[in-house]
Amino acid sequence: MYVTIYNHKLKVVLDCNSSVSAIIEILKQRDITFIADDYGQFEKVGDLGFTLPTNDHLIEVSPGDVILYQGHNICLYYGTNSWNFTKLGKIEGYSISELKKLLGADHGKVEVTLSLN
Repeated sequence: MYVTIYNHKLKVVLDCNSSVSAIIEILKQRDITFIADDYGQFEKVGDLGFTLPTNDHLIEVSPGDVILYQGHNICLYYGTNSWNFTKLGKIEGYSISELKKLLGADHGKVEVTLSLN
C-alpha cells in the first residue's frame, strides 16, 4: 500500500490481519483520500468515513507505523505512543526526522491518499 502526502509517495509494508484485508479490498476499487490533523504532536489522525474490522491489542507504536483506531481513523505516526490499536503496517524508507518533517505538528491538517499503486 502507498500513502501519499504533499506529492510524497510513501511505501507501507502491510501487516497480515482482517483489517488489512478489508482495506485492500476497498483499495482494489478506489483510492481513499481523507484529511488528517495533528494529535498530541506525535501523529496525524484522519477519519476514513467508513468502518473497518478491528484487531486491537495493546501495542507500542513508533515513527512510521500506520494504525487503525476505533475502526474508522487512520493514524500516521511520527512519534511514539501505546494504546489498544490495530496495526495496518509500517512506512519504509523514511527516517524519523524525515517523517517528522513531513507529518509534524507544524503542518496542521494534511490531505492523505491511500492507494495500491
